[in-house]
This record gives sequence, structure tokens and C-alpha cells, in this order.
Amino acid sequence: MTAVSPRRGRRPADGTLGPPGIDAILEASVAVMSEHGYHGTSVRDIAERAGLSPAALYHHFASKHDVLATLMDRGIEELLRRTRAAREAAEGPVATLLSIVDAHVRFHLEDQRAVLLGVSELRGLEEPVRSQHIAKRQQQQRIFDDTVTDGVRRELFHTKHPAEAARAVVVMCTGVAGWYHPGGPLTHEQVAGRYQDLALDLVGLRG
Repeated sequence: MTAVSPRRGRRPADGTLGPPGIDAILEASVAVMSEHGYHGTSVRDIAERAGLSPAALYHHFASKHDVLATLMDRGIEELLRRTRAAREAAEGPVATLLSIVDAHVRFHLEDQRAVLLGVSELRGLEEPVRSQHIAKRQQQQRIFDDTVTDGVRRELFHTKHPAEAARAVVVMCTGVAGWYHPGGPLTHEQVAGRYQDLALDLVGLRG
């Protein structure tokens, strides 16, 4: 697939705000948009939260949409990178499913606000960025689809509905961002382990 990634931001000619400043803008954006939603947030809101002027923000991002697009593109690219690495580190459909579930769950527990923002604000993306982002989400889903299909083909998984089972695993694992509490009784490792067990149940692992 050929896709144009959202622009990462422009550097001002005087260099007063480099990559750390861009990260500060993105972190402020997550905080403000999580509180007020994408449409309820202005460029001024983001700039004030980041301790900048709107003019400084515009040195790096053309618009509020550019900020959202960058946030969401960074997120899906990192998720794909981790999931592909998890797939490559495993051998066989059972080990692969366990590995990619672990990667998916842990990613969605690391920055819950950013994850929930990405899920809820897809509607805020304009074309062609929206279609590009959806295509990357589909790449992530296909990793799970292929793993489950391979397990069924090898007669390790006995689900009659591999496509639906793979989709259910991804939705289930993504959902941890909505309920997990850092101060709760479970660690990230424990949550990932439980979801690995649930994933094997969903695909019908043969003993």
C-alpha cells in the first residue's frame, strides 16, 4: 500500500521549537481533546496547555486537524511496528497469537487517554487522511486474521468463524483502555496474560 503520512510538522526558521516542542504540543492535545473532544478544542486551547502561543503552534502544524492526524498516525504506526515485531518473534499460530495479543494489550494500556481519543475521534479525520488511517487499521486486523486462519488450517484452532473470532480478539484487547485503572489490583502483565487466555478460548484452541 502506498500512503502519504500526515505531515509531522514544520520547524520554524529560528529553531525556537524543535522536536521536544512538537511532543509537548501533541501531549497537550491529548490532554485537552480528552477533556473536551476534538470539536470542542481550539488551537488556542492546545497552545495554552502546551505553554505556547498559537503562532508557535502554527510553525509546526497547519491546523487542528493536522495535530489530530499526526497523533493518530503516530499511534497506529507504533502499534503496527510492535505487532509485526511480536509476530516475527513467535513461531506457529498459537505462539503468534499469544505474542500479538500481548503486544496489542500492552500498547493499549500504556497511554489510555491517547488510545480512547484515537478510537472516538476517527470521525474527525478528513479525507484522504481518514482512508489512509483506516487502511492501516485494516493492516493491524489482518495480522490477527492471518494468524487465526493459519491456526484453523493447521487444525489447532477449531472456531467455525475465524474472521469473526479474529475481529473479536482485536476488539476485546483494544477495550482494555476503557476499563483498566493503574491503581487497581492487576498489572499490565497480568491483564495481558488473562487476555491471552481469553483469545485462545475465542479461537477454540485444540488441546
